[in-house]
Amino acid sequence: MTAKRTQMEPKFEHQKVEQTITQKWEKADAFKTVRDPNKKPYTILLPPPNASGKMHTGNVLMIAIEDLLIRWKRMQGYSALWVPGTDHAGFETQVTYERELSKQGKSRLDFDRNTLYDSIWKFVQDNKGLIEEQIKQMGASVDWSRYTFTLDPKALEVVHNTFEKMVNEGLIYRDDYVVNYCPALGTTFADLEVNFVERKDPLYYIKYGPLTVATVRPETKLGDTALAVNPSDPRYQQYIGKEIEFEDVMGKNKLPVIADSYVDMEFGTGILKVTPAHDKNDYEIGIRHNLEIKSVIGLNGRMAENTRKYAGMKVKQAREEIVKDLQNLGLIEKIDYEYVHLVPVSYKGEKEIEPLVLPNWFVKVDSLKKPALDAVLNGDVKIFPKWREITYVRWMEEMRDWPISRQVVWGIRIPAWYNVQENPEITVTFLNKQGKVETGLISDLLKNYSFEEIESGLQNLVAPKNAKFIVSKNKPNGQYLQETDTFDTWFSSGQWPLTTLGYPESEDFKYFYPTDVLETGWEIIRLWVSRMIMFGIYMTGQPPFKNVYLHGMVRALDGRKMSKSLGNIINPDEYMEKYGVDALRMGLISGTANGKDFAFPKDKVIGYRNFTNKIWNMARFMLMMMDKYEEENNSTAIPEYEKLNKNDLTDEDRTMINGLNELIRSVDNSLEIFRFADAADAIYHYMWDELAAKCIESVKVREDKRIALSVLRHIFKECLKLLHPFMPFVTEAVWEKVSEQDNSLLALTSWPKEE
Repeated sequence: MTAKRTQMEPKFEHQKVEQTITQKWEKADAFKTVRDPNKKPYTILLPPPNASGKMHTGNVLMIAIEDLLIRWKRMQGYSALWVPGTDHAGFETQVTYERELSKQGKSRLDFDRNTLYDSIWKFVQDNKGLIEEQIKQMGASVDWSRYTFTLDPKALEVVHNTFEKMVNEGLIYRDDYVVNYCPALGTTFADLEVNFVERKDPLYYIKYGPLTVATVRPETKLGDTALAVNPSDPRYQQYIGKEIEFEDVMGKNKLPVIADSYVDMEFGTGILKVTPAHDKNDYEIGIRHNLEIKSVIGLNGRMAENTRKYAGMKVKQAREEIVKDLQNLGLIEKIDYEYVHLVPVSYKGEKEIEPLVLPNWFVKVDSLKKPALDAVLNGDVKIFPKWREITYVRWMEEMRDWPISRQVVWGIRIPAWYNVQENPEITVTFLNKQGKVETGLISDLLKNYSFEEIESGLQNLVAPKNAKFIVSKNKPNGQYLQETDTFDTWFSSGQWPLTTLGYPESEDFKYFYPTDVLETGWEIIRLWVSRMIMFGIYMTGQPPFKNVYLHGMVRALDGRKMSKSLGNIINPDEYMEKYGVDALRMGLISGTANGKDFAFPKDKVIGYRNFTNKIWNMARFMLMMMDKYEEENNSTAIPEYEKLNKNDLTDEDRTMINGLNELIRSVDNSLEIFRFADAADAIYHYMWDELAAKCIESVKVREDKRIALSVLRHIFKECLKLLHPFMPFVTEAVWEKVSEQDNSLLALTSWPKEE
């Protein structure tokens, strides 16, 4: 024992210790979970980070919390499984790859769909090792033997089966729908994925015969199919139900005037031009009043053929030209150049959204959302902190049918097939043998090209909403083209609990499902959490997890949201390098405010770096006192606390043991209700204020050092166990020095219990 004690370095060096300890855990296969019928399972699924990305502070907080929970339960004797995985991340990854292409002077349009997919696949495989290494660097005690990537064959199998089941049960349909389309990214976005930025634009007051309309988008007037006024507006009662004629940039025109309560009497002139094909609210008005839906902007963000002289122009160019033409015709009454309004942009990259009507795949949510709502209201799924529950409840009550198709290559391709003879009106874009892009109706293209050439060079297709299709994982016999849309990533990641555990027949699924805790950021409670609960109940009859813990967003040091443009992004790698993983983990955990957003706690990280040094020095000092005692007493070893005659304990010893009992109870109670910061603070203050400041100081002057050192070592070891889930590296390194068993791993020891 003495030899081991003398090996302790004079100071704690996290760079050396972290790598050594990680290798020790890996060599022992410490975190590979075995299904044990004599143990209760405890399961957490790692929310999959982007496979080709890098960890941000939110990922670090997530891993710190989940590792804390899984280590705690593992030490308590549960069969604790933490499943790691990464996400293909759909359009986010494709956009990243396209940036690489642009550096080479290329774009996605230079490739057929399959070639582009294979290239992105290679790009992801070449880069996804980075995020995996970062997860390991964080000390995450995941079971790597169960690692899952969202494009693994087992993931495709689950997603395809769910889709086929939903099609067969009438829960999937295709329809024209106004969607949030981003021409720059080439995909649609759900309402929740759209942000709004404030911008100043000209507000044009345009004459429609005797009426005047205020709009920031004169180019969409080419798709107007009505003018609307509020039924309570006394100014326009004489026009309701009538048709007005007026001069326009396209010649003579006429539109009906309808009454709809959506119209804001206070905005502009109180008259709304209704363009159902290019505005979501106008679309709803169009449905209510059975208006024509007239598209004038295409998927490429340019004006459509039916706009005549403006055809082919980009939207902003067309706006300028139409305004000039309107002015020449004397149809601009005035322009307000100081008008400030909100512009919809995608939540990734903040590219402008263009509302368009497209055929899309939809999920009918009515029968799915009620059981998912009831699961939370009935307490089958508990949300922590409780005050976040209302966000979930309101979303489930308001949820509309969900568009699940995305016009990107990278992702899980929808397994629907169209027979080209049965669907002659499919629009196809492909690369011919000369590498030239061709677009047209499949019936026309087949007159000049073979089916094989079209299929080989296929880039994308758009099938009418009533197109006939077959759902199949494999290509049917005959001339079939597969749908080129991919599933919304929330559709595939919404089945993460099923995918990772091998639904439906695996032994893992039978043992570990439903999982215990879903831990993630509050901002995706609607995007992801709701969908997992819906799919879990739909496919298995049970919610996929019992508890949901929603952590807050980590903001910049100044409390603002991190942003490249603001230059306030915090790189967690730099903090791990400078202060150590333990300090970063503990700083974030103790800094989190029970699910609320919080500024990055730099001071706490530095404080916990000092705490790691304190723990190391406490261990060194204790071992030095033990060495000295044994040298002075002819190598008589300090007895284990369990072997002491408790009658020999002093009142001071009993007070310290009682304090330890209170600490154990406090930590357990806090962790049970996900009060992580409270548990962290309790351990910190006990070890610093009681163990270091009182207990160790007391031992220095105690005459009965045999008893005093035994009690001190016991309390110190129990504190290491309590602290281990929070700060795994320093505690494991110190345990190696103070444990009486060779090759003992703190990670696999039993959790402390009250005496």
